[in-house]
Amino acid sequence: MATEDKNRATAAAILPLVGGAANVASIAHCMTRLRLGLHDRTLVDDEALKALPAVMGVVEDDTYQIVLGPGTVARVTPEFEQLVEEGREAAPAPGPGGPAAVPSDDLAAQGAAIKAQQKARNATPFKLFLRKIANIFVPLIPALIGCGIIAGLNGLLVNLQWLPAVTPALAAMASGFMALIAVFVGYNTAKEFGGTPILGGAVAAIIVFPGVANIDAFGQTLSPGQGGVLGALGAAVLAVYVEKWCRRWVPEALDVLVTPTLTVLISGLVTIFGLMFVAGEISSAIGTFADWLLSNGGAGAGFVLGGLFLPLVMLGLHQALIPIHTTLIEQQGYTVLLPILAMAGAGQVGAAMAVYFRLPRNESIRRTIKSALPAGLLGVGEPLIYGVSLPLGRPFVTACVGGAFGGGFVGLFNQLGDTVGSTAIGPSGWALFPLLDGNHGLGSTIAIYAGGLLVGYVAGFLATYFFGFSKDLLTEFNVSQEPAPSTIAATGGTTPSTTPSAAGGPDTPDPGADPAKAPAGV
Repeated sequence: MATEDKNRATAAAILPLVGGAANVASIAHCMTRLRLGLHDRTLVDDEALKALPAVMGVVEDDTYQIVLGPGTVARVTPEFEQLVEEGREAAPAPGPGGPAAVPSDDLAAQGAAIKAQQKARNATPFKLFLRKIANIFVPLIPALIGCGIIAGLNGLLVNLQWLPAVTPALAAMASGFMALIAVFVGYNTAKEFGGTPILGGAVAAIIVFPGVANIDAFGQTLSPGQGGVLGALGAAVLAVYVEKWCRRWVPEALDVLVTPTLTVLISGLVTIFGLMFVAGEISSAIGTFADWLLSNGGAGAGFVLGGLFLPLVMLGLHQALIPIHTTLIEQQGYTVLLPILAMAGAGQVGAAMAVYFRLPRNESIRRTIKSALPAGLLGVGEPLIYGVSLPLGRPFVTACVGGAFGGGFVGLFNQLGDTVGSTAIGPSGWALFPLLDGNHGLGSTIAIYAGGLLVGYVAGFLATYFFGFSKDLLTEFNVSQEPAPSTIAATGGTTPSTTPSAAGGPDTPDPGADPAKAPAGV
């Protein structure tokens, strides 16, 4: 009960700071953030939000995003939704002075202009498309994680020959979701692209139906699951366009009968006699290329992938990798790319530790690092990125160097034949250990991944300690706000007032902000 009260108190504290229930247009959450659609951005009190103990930071993108961290956000969101609903029911009629008063036309126009300006920066067609793809797959991550951990536990029990009566049940639990993942992808795809979700799921279900094994297409017999998540995605997108076409041309009196029928019939035929084959070839090519890349150029490929992942995250381009990860998991049981990309987080942790030692007098940044470091070790690097390395500039680059060396280490062992993979996407850092899998036993896989993390930590630390600061940067940030006694390092200093030139652009926070309140954007 105490935890429920705490989550409700957090939601209650957030609501008035975002303009109240009347200002909330939509509510959603991902793994770490509460995502709000707001009517008027000017009603939000950013500084007060960042000062809340539960808030790790805020980010403005297509929605207003409040970073609460994994676990917390999933518990706070339902409480927030309930408070918004209660607030709307209890709200007085709109008017001046009311607690939920609708803002004036001028104020609303100003808020809309601010929101539009912010959206324009990230609203390139390619990024909007990638965001849609991410919105399809991100809701699947909790199931991927849960089933992945059960699969790892089952594999351990099978290898040890323990509980033989239980392992078949665990295998069913671990595999059931993956056997039907195409249906969930189809459902989410139709929902995201503006169609009827259940029709998207119905068309995607054709792909996993065992009866397709009796059908020949392109001179070969189809296999259940052929095309996988890519085929399901394509089938559902096609279903959305067929459905929208039907809505325009089918008479309203016949719509309820004709539109669903034509949607499933046309999309289903194209899926069976086209998409399943094409998507199957693409899926096979992805798996073959990933294996070839790491087998022949593992160290170099790992170095590049590990070094570039943080910039990809900053640009939002990492979302393009989500279907690739899912395809590899569906094909091989694990994705060989994620453990390499996770090394970027190790480089970030090493860089943050170096910043801690290089700025012994800046107690504000040191507090931020101390509070954010545990989350960074568990793979949640947003507070460290946006609160420490990115605003300082050079430490972000040196963190990428650490990630490159860690990725190169893991890639080298892949090249030597020791495959390291993850049975799910989402976690990284230490949180990835329960999801590891490979071709040479769990012990070898864990040792290689742990070695990669260690290399990433050390390389990120050394690169940042020796090359992460110019003389001017050290002079500017290695200070306290007040003249400090000699014991300031032990007793804690005050927050410096200096704000750097934001390497991350206009949304980059003051690195001297309150601990763990830096915005996050992954």
